[in-house]
Amino acid sequence: MLPSQYRFHSRGGVNYTRSHGRLVRGTELSLIVAKNTRGRKRFAVVVSKKVLKSAVGRNRVRRRIYEALRLELPKIHQPVDCLVMVFSSDIKSIEFNDLKNILFSLLKKADIVV
Repeated sequence: MLPSQYRFHSRGGVNYTRSHGRLVRGTELSLIVAKNTRGRKRFAVVVSKKVLKSAVGRNRVRRRIYEALRLELPKIHQPVDCLVMVFSSDIKSIEFNDLKNILFSLLKKADIVV
């Protein structure tokens, strides 16, 4: 799980990032990235009820994405706010290594990974 210091703690930051961030779209995920002045990186994962009806399924996908982000955390050196938005229900059946590769390619496309 991603440590608490790297997560959003209110909806205000998520809403600000969603409205002022830059969108990078993939096949199953999209990434919204905005620079911040806090001096640290923050992440949030959003899985809509329209994508997965079951709360168990949404939480499982969220936990897998947070774990993939945790593994990629040392490669991110910029203070950014980052939202990972899931818009495909196929994400629940993807292997973890494939999910990690998809997420890394989106981070690379957003120019926040060294």
